[in-house]
Amino acid sequence: MDRYGLICRSIYENPDITQREMGSELGLSLGSINRLVNGCITEGLIKNHAEHGKYELTDAGLNFLEQFRVDGAVLIAAGLCSRFVPLSFEMPKGLLEVFGERMIERQICQLREAGITDITIVVGYLKEKFEYLIDKYQVKLLYNPEYACKNSLTTVYYARDLFRGRNMYLLASDNWIRNNMFHKYECASWYSSAYMQGPTSEWCISFNKKGRVTSVAIGGEDSWVMYGPAFLSRSFSERFLSYIEAAYRRPGTEQFYWEQILMDHIDDLEFFANCQPEEQVYEFENLEELREFDPRYQNRSDNKALELISQVFKVEESAIHNIQCLKAGMTNQSFLFEIQAKHYICRIPGPGTERLINRSEEADCYRAVAPLRLTEHIRYFDGKTGYKIADYYEGARNADAKNPQDMAACMALLRRLHGSGLSVEHTFDLRERIAFYEGLCQNQEIILFEDYREIRRRMDHLLSQTERLGRAKCLSHIDPVADNFLFLPDGSLRLIDWEYAAMHDPLIDVSMCSIYSYYNEEETDRLAELYLERRPTDEERFCIYAYAALGGFLWCLWAVYKSLEGQEYGDYTIVMYHYARQYYNKIKNAGLFPFPEDGCE
Repeated sequence: MDRYGLICRSIYENPDITQREMGSELGLSLGSINRLVNGCITEGLIKNHAEHGKYELTDAGLNFLEQFRVDGAVLIAAGLCSRFVPLSFEMPKGLLEVFGERMIERQICQLREAGITDITIVVGYLKEKFEYLIDKYQVKLLYNPEYACKNSLTTVYYARDLFRGRNMYLLASDNWIRNNMFHKYECASWYSSAYMQGPTSEWCISFNKKGRVTSVAIGGEDSWVMYGPAFLSRSFSERFLSYIEAAYRRPGTEQFYWEQILMDHIDDLEFFANCQPEEQVYEFENLEELREFDPRYQNRSDNKALELISQVFKVEESAIHNIQCLKAGMTNQSFLFEIQAKHYICRIPGPGTERLINRSEEADCYRAVAPLRLTEHIRYFDGKTGYKIADYYEGARNADAKNPQDMAACMALLRRLHGSGLSVEHTFDLRERIAFYEGLCQNQEIILFEDYREIRRRMDHLLSQTERLGRAKCLSHIDPVADNFLFLPDGSLRLIDWEYAAMHDPLIDVSMCSIYSYYNEEETDRLAELYLERRPTDEERFCIYAYAALGGFLWCLWAVYKSLEGQEYGDYTIVMYHYARQYYNKIKNAGLFPFPEDGCE
């Protein structure tokens, strides 16, 4: 920490400042300030006008300050902000308003007030929401393509070139800063710190008499913590960025915060605690904290989901508590909430879902199966938007795809559904669905697999063979993944999420359950026997394998299309494509085609 630089900066910002005011501002004793001021005078950095007790920065002082000039700022705004659902489903957290002002805009204005105009926002989730800031404040946007699966270390990695050879602020877009704490000049690398009384899960720091941070630990008690903005000098970044790059390339660091690098290299990275007064910096962890700070959010969040819940249950928004993000589904977003000590789940359709799922048909299925009492208890369902509110079952668990007893119970439930005689007006048309998703991919000029044309020809062959069989249709779930089966504490079983349910050959549910569970061929055969309670006939084996192949092909196309929207599902695409090839070959090798192959291999 260059203390002469701090004295020069104080005088630059306020020529009328007194030594006592300097001490208060810099957290130093009056004696220390007096020695530093005299040192600056000796070095020719400032002049003392004895007649009116003021100090003046000399040309040498101005030149001295130039090494500390701040070159710009980077604001991190790429994350999903899952702890801030449901508000973050509609708006990135940094764009939420606090007392009528968006948090990120407040920081941008404070930076510009301090003379910092070179500002870059690193975006990811809902990146298009930040576009308006380009024209409004002349900021730049930088995209982090890995925002959905990695943490802030990766965000800083993508912005690393902005820090090379430069003095830069590193900020979180979702901080609210009461008084402007930014400066035209910064004299050392620092991290903003706040004092936390009692136990805390924040990153606790210790520092020496000069303020240099000597240790960092996650969690502690009655401690100063890393809280809010940071400043990285060019000399600091020279070393820091090499550690960032090494960590990014090292497996196992995907969920690291960038601050982990500070903790891991504390002896090699010199930075200081910038201790802030109470109520200066705020990091809102969830809606409950924001409600306490800004009363507007108690009953008027302007959030569609909370407004809907308020209407459905006839309560004020303030009665909705303990909101938690649930694991995001492959199609929807869901969150848990509490009203009057009872928990519920609200499902919100994901972006673009309206093109892929007919919510009116889903509503028809829920109505059709209601007499069987085998679905979740629905409190509200909108057949146009797909918004759904249902009871949450305390103590329930998902089925275990590797547990034979669990799967036997799941297959029994499917038999009950298939044998109920219930029906709906719509069918699940594999040929139409494959063509639909294929069209979406081709319209986007997606390059598919090398042998795609050959596999597509084989799928056409399977479609023709299954259609010629003319098997009877019944109401089928189509999406019986193990996670959609819930075992309740009373021993009963529920089947949830009927988005794809329609009329079809019931054996499709066996096939879909198999490939969703990543079963091998032997496990698929055992699942078929659990469902049928006997060995399948050759025709049934053909159908189960054919639907597994066609299902794999269909969901592979679905995943390829979803990747266009920035959603990735790991190895799911490859596994599904493999099933298309694998089960076609199994049918062929076992001689199970029910009709002549008509020249198809």
